[in-house]
Parts: sequence; C-alpha cells; structure tokens
Amino acid sequence: MSKALLFLLFPVILCLSCGNWGRQERTYDFPQIVESDTLRILTLNTSTSYFIYRDQPMGYHYDMIRDFCKHHGLVPEIIVAGNTGAMVEMLQNKEADVIAYSIPVTNALKDSILYCGLRQISHQVLVQRAGQGDTLLTDVTGLIGKQVTVIDKSKYLDRINNLNDELGGGILIDRVDSDTIVVEDLIRMVSRGEIAYTVADDDLAMLNHTYFGNLNVDLPVSFDQRSSWVVRKDTPLLADSLDSWMKSRSSGTAFLRIIKRYFEETKGYSVFLRPSFREISGHGVISPFDSYFKRYGKESGIDWRLLASVSYQESRFETEGQSWAGATGLMGLMPATAASLGAEGEQLFDPEKNISAGTEYLKNLLHIFRFINNPDERIKMALAAYNGGLGHVFDALALTEKYGGDKEVWDSNVERYLQLKRLEQYYRDPVCKNGYFRADETIKYVRDVIDRWEIYKEKVKE
Repeated sequence: MSKALLFLLFPVILCLSCGNWGRQERTYDFPQIVESDTLRILTLNTSTSYFIYRDQPMGYHYDMIRDFCKHHGLVPEIIVAGNTGAMVEMLQNKEADVIAYSIPVTNALKDSILYCGLRQISHQVLVQRAGQGDTLLTDVTGLIGKQVTVIDKSKYLDRINNLNDELGGGILIDRVDSDTIVVEDLIRMVSRGEIAYTVADDDLAMLNHTYFGNLNVDLPVSFDQRSSWVVRKDTPLLADSLDSWMKSRSSGTAFLRIIKRYFEETKGYSVFLRPSFREISGHGVISPFDSYFKRYGKESGIDWRLLASVSYQESRFETEGQSWAGATGLMGLMPATAASLGAEGEQLFDPEKNISAGTEYLKNLLHIFRFINNPDERIKMALAAYNGGLGHVFDALALTEKYGGDKEVWDSNVERYLQLKRLEQYYRDPVCKNGYFRADETIKYVRDVIDRWEIYKEKVKE
C-alpha cells in the first residue's frame, strides 16, 4: 500500500477505531463495576430502606445491599433519591447501577429494567391495638361502622376507599394532611389509643411493632404486591450476580440476622413513664460500677451520677448486652465510636474500658456544644447526640435557627425540630445533611436520663 493511499485511508480507519472504542466504553456491567471497586446504589431515605442513626448508616435494604457489596469486595456508594419515579429515571440515565428499594413489579417497567436481587411479596395491613381490653378485628368486615385514619392522597386512602366499596360502604374514613403527619405517626397514635385504626405496608407495620408491642398488624386489607430491586436492561450480568447472591444468602445466618434486626428485635421505649430508682441501695450505691463512674467522672469534669444515669438508660448496667442498632454494653457505644476512643472488640465488654470510652465520648460531645452558654442545655444537646447521632442534632440546630427558634434551648426548640425531621419537607431542607430521623427515642432518652440524674443527685451524695 502506497504512503499516499495510507494517508487517504487514515482518517477512515481512525473513525472506525473510534467508533469501536466508543461501543466498548458504553458496556458497563458487573465486570466493569468490580473493576471500579464501587457499586452506585439508589435508595430512599426511610425507616425501612436507609437512614442514619448514631452517625452510622442503617436500614433493611441498606444492610442487604451492603452484604452483597461485602461478598464481592465492593464499596457501596449510596445515592438518596426523592421518590421511586426519580430513582428509575436516575437509573436509566446511568447515574447509578442498582436500585436497592422495593420497586413494584409492573408490566410497564419490564421493558426497561430487570427485576433482581431482593424480591418481596407485600400487602397493606390494618394496624390496631391488641392490649388488654381491646377488641381485635380478625376480618375486614369488622371495619363496618369503625373509623380508619389514613393520610390524604395516599395509596392507603385509595385502598381503604376500594375496600369500602367492596364492602358496600360503612367504613368511616378519616383523612389527615400528609404535610404534618406520616404513617408512623398514625401507627404511634394507634398504640397510644388516640385513634382506633390505620393502614400501612406490612414491612413498615412489622418494623413499628418492634417499637410498640401493643399493636396487632396481622390483618391484610389488600392483595399481595410483588416488588424487587432493579437494574438497567443493559446490565444482565449485574442482575445475575444479585440473583446468585440472593439465592446463596436467603437461608444464611447473615440474611436472617438482618431480618431479625429490623422486624423482630424489640426497639420499644420503656413501659414506665418515669425512671425506676429501685437500683439505689440504702447505702447510696447506684451500681456495682460506681467506682469507675466516680473515677472517670472526676477526670472528665462530668458528674458521675450523670454517667450512671446514661449507663442505666443504655443497658440497665448490663455489660454483655447489645442493642438492635449494635450499641454494646454498659454505656451503649457503637463499635465504630468505641474504636475511635481506643476500645475495640472484647474491650467493650470490660466495664472499666467501656465506662472510660463512654465518658470520653460524652466529654467530647459536651466540648462540641461549648457554644451553648447554659450548661444544662449543653448537657441536653450532648445527650441527644449521644443517643441519636451528632449529625441529626446539628440538622435540628440549623432548622431551629432557620425557622426562628432558639438554638441554645432544647425544650420546644431544638427538640421540636429534631422531631420534625421525620417529615420530608424538613429532612430534605437544604440545611439538613443527614436526612430522615425518627426522634421519639432520642427525645425520651434525654428526658429520662435527666430525670434519673436529678433523682440520683437527691438520693446519692457526690
């Protein structure tokens, strides 16, 4: 071939090679994901999918996809979307690799996505009280003449309207505004006897049953709906990998442990309205570990009786226990937090090491909130961060300031905005960095620790 001909053909060859290169680059399936070391994961910020608690990422779907990543040596990159429609659009735009959330199985989506990985069959259930003296409904016909409270313009309203039509009418349907109430608020209201019934998806209902033991969530009010994680149609190898992982793990201990963590283990709040103080002996002894509380309290400048109150609230002075979230032992430290303070592995079960680390952590939090002038308010902020996580408290501080509250006051100010982080318009506010938060436990935690500390100060000399 002459040099002149080669010169003339070179642009054509270059274009053809560029075209082939471009087609190769557009292939991005599981081998390329493994090579990149990162799996980009779309999900929603909810109590059943993904949330931050004690400054650690958690959630049923998050724990499941994290197990898949661990199995393949991948780093999970979480991308939080606003709704399911946005997730599907972002997936199609190749902004992520997988949706780790329950996407309903529909014919409309089958042409553009692959259903794979974690598959579920769910339905809506009636949430009702099941305490002593409560009449338990065992058939939907029992709802005739009863009031059911649901969120307006929701799928729950659609379902209860349809059920009412199927029964020929008679259900009293009470609608509430979605801007101020979420489903979990209604479930809590049923538990407290403030409303009689509501409707929820069975997974959300089961999760909340672990908080409120006086509920029954066994009566279905809808047909079964299939749902699944999804990937793009052009990533069949990723779909196969997710299916293979699911098949190998579905009966394994890790899988069952995650299910138990979110849908079986009790997370409920203490049944007593005020703290119990029977643990104080006639000799002014609060616990067998008072010497450690006194020693590390003195070193840190924290009242040792406050440390004892935190410990009682966290573990009832048990050294071996672990909460559903993973908080370990006497002062309820998360393993990652404890490790940053020099207590790792079995050291967390050593009472002295545990109390030393817990005291150091509370001291660090008090230092972080040093801009709060009133020491009593500073303690409340630090306790809230100890229980719920520093990030959520800073979100609440930012919201308090933005909406004209007093960010140096806990009661009815920072506390109020922490509670409001359950509502989408607040946890998605630009000043918030940590998303959805269920604040009931943290608010009760602060109140109980402070109440118990006050009694300790009355009964036990410093």
